[in-house]
Amino acid sequence: MVESTHGKSIPDDTLLYLDSVTVSFDGFKALNDLSLLIRKGELRAMIGPNGAGKSTMMDVITGKTRPDEGKVLYRQADNSSADTDLTRFDEAAVANMGIGRKFQKPSVIESLTVWENLELALAGRRSPFATLFHRIDQTDEQKISDTLDLIHLAERRDDLGANLSHGQKQWLEIGMLLLQEPELLLVDEPAAGMTDEETFRTADLLREIARERSVVVVEHDMEFIRALDCRVTVLHEGHVLAEGSLDHVQNNQQVIDVYLGR
Repeated sequence: MVESTHGKSIPDDTLLYLDSVTVSFDGFKALNDLSLLIRKGELRAMIGPNGAGKSTMMDVITGKTRPDEGKVLYRQADNSSADTDLTRFDEAAVANMGIGRKFQKPSVIESLTVWENLELALAGRRSPFATLFHRIDQTDEQKISDTLDLIHLAERRDDLGANLSHGQKQWLEIGMLLLQEPELLLVDEPAAGMTDEETFRTADLLREIARERSVVVVEHDMEFIRALDCRVTVLHEGHVLAEGSLDHVQNNQQVIDVYLGR
């Protein structure tokens, strides 16, 4: 990436750049000239009051919503010399480029075992016809086993999804996304509904994942954000209000006035 539409120089290690993105719904600007940069291998937390534009931002990145103005420039690892404008593609195409999204509510198949959910996610990289006749090989088995270890569910591999706790279902869905080998993982409020222990184990999991790929986490739980120990972006009225460490943004007077309320 050389420069944005405003002439700003973009670092070479950029994975994703939202360049002056605006999205309006019935005259309301959900995103208002939003510019945001995510680096390769970065863990980033996104906070902001309801209506700040967090969900709309993820909808734009994943191809669910097309912006009125602006670009979403993405640089894949195997194509380091060119940028792809994601706004020209639909959700399926964006996912195939290496962008995975986890919604707040887990969507595991409760009638299948933990292992079967992961196996199905692995097969999801293939066409429906190929999936029907695919037999898992030793390489795939190892990938699933490694993922089970990462998400702390190796001992639950034969349990039905229905028998997992809420937090374990969240971990399983994260594992299912990881088997599709995304370069960027978007995670929406993963700590919601978790016990304290599950919350901190989830923070550890996301930090571990961020060693090999970029992770963007939208969250309201400040203790969880602190456990992530990463750069924080505060959105307000569809644009970036502040960025920096959690301590930095918590002491920003504008952030206090519009979000933290103290």
